[in-house]
Amino acid sequence: MGKFLKSFIYAWEGIKDGFRQGRNMKSHGLSAMIVLIAGWFTGLSQIEWMIIFIVIAGVMALELMNTAVEYVVDLVTTEFHPLAKKAKDVAAGSVFVFAIASAIIGCIIFFPKWFG
Repeated sequence: MGKFLKSFIYAWEGIKDGFRQGRNMKSHGLSAMIVLIAGWFTGLSQIEWMIIFIVIAGVMALELMNTAVEYVVDLVTTEFHPLAKKAKDVAAGSVFVFAIASAIIGCIIFFPKWFG
């Protein structure tokens, strides 16, 4: 098996682990499914679909990075350390910022179609 194919296998293992271990990843996945179903029934334009896919992928990618940061911090120390806490908090904060922005973008796309 070539290195290129192995890289896809490793990436898929990381995604599966993110869903198995991450409570938040499951929540984001459920939210993504709801948004995709709502988009299907709402009749989004091609541009709106592209925006939706980008923000869903962004949230999921940041959540995977957050999980990776948590793993590395836990590998380095299992004891409380203020810098370990900061690293985890900052990583979680990046997901939160993007998730809030995604929710706002979702409102901008969906609300005029539903309530306009």
